[in-house]
Amino acid sequence: MKIGITCYPTYGGSGVVATELGIELAKKGHEIHFISYAIPFRLNRFIDNVFYHEVETGTYPLFEFPLYSDALAGKMVEVMMYENLDLIHVHYAIPHATSAYLAKQICKGHQDIKIVTTLHGTDITLVGLEPTYLHLLKFGILQSDGVTAVSRFLKEKTLTNYSIEKDIEVIPNFVDIELYKPDESTAFKCRFAPNGEKLLIHTSNFRPVKRVQDAIKIFDIVRKDVPSKLLLIGDGPDRSECERLSRELGIEKEVIFLGKQEGLAQLLACADLFLLPSQSESFGLAALEAMAVGLPVISTSTGGLPEVISHNHSGFIAEIGDVERMAKYAVDLLTNEKKYNIFSKNARATAVDKFSASRIVPMYEAFYEKVMNS
Repeated sequence: MKIGITCYPTYGGSGVVATELGIELAKKGHEIHFISYAIPFRLNRFIDNVFYHEVETGTYPLFEFPLYSDALAGKMVEVMMYENLDLIHVHYAIPHATSAYLAKQICKGHQDIKIVTTLHGTDITLVGLEPTYLHLLKFGILQSDGVTAVSRFLKEKTLTNYSIEKDIEVIPNFVDIELYKPDESTAFKCRFAPNGEKLLIHTSNFRPVKRVQDAIKIFDIVRKDVPSKLLLIGDGPDRSECERLSRELGIEKEVIFLGKQEGLAQLLACADLFLLPSQSESFGLAALEAMAVGLPVISTSTGGLPEVISHNHSGFIAEIGDVERMAKYAVDLLTNEKKYNIFSKNARATAVDKFSASRIVPMYEAFYEKVMNS
């Protein structure tokens, strides 16, 4: 098939999944055309069967704001017509689904292209609920030829919040289990924990919904019982507040801020435990990547996380804001080697058995065929 993929190219779960999906589909012989305003950050090497088309927004004195939605639709039309796409798969509903619908209408006399929309999280739970976007989001979903959601939680949220009567297929996120895998080498870990300390890790976009301060508070309790360090990866609006909190608690030398990093798999593999105290997670891709390298996860019970993490099996789940309980779970694992090893193996096995690319990508292919034949 010839498939167009539109996603946000920056750091974020939806862009990561869209890019990895395109790469995996290309490996299977499909021709993939990425359409976005910048090249997706994980598309950092030449891959056969993968092409990139940049959306350019022109400047004109009359337009106070760049018309990205219109420019995107225009570029979609070009790619649809001149590359003879069979299907366009948009990730994150706003504004991609409505831009795809407009492009489809323009191309109607030339070809009948199908639109698949994948819902990822905040497009449904946050942005789409804004009065300005609510009707646009609902329209984009209803006009799509096929809709998927990354978790059962997100599917139910969509149907409930927008009073939509439409079949939504749940296809979970996946992880590259060959890239994200356990690493027995300790050389990399020694750079952060030179004295054999346990290494706790958290990755996110440092937005309030991620509650990164809770990760620091959890660590502050854990370090009193277990010699340890905390590695924080990512950047965003809450980073300065997190740095301030670390200084206030007197643990700034034990909390290591690395900012945005490319080699995430390597960093995860050198840690011992993953913390994800989020207020909302529609799936929890960061948790899945951690589990793939064998890290047990301590998380909250929000959103789609319980669909990924099995409590008392591959990690522990607690209520939002309950840092004492999460710290207790962390200490329990870090001080019980036998239990830790069981959880670690369970985490890796879950990623391999339930969320590997070899399991999930065929689900997308089958869904494409279903949409094409509808």
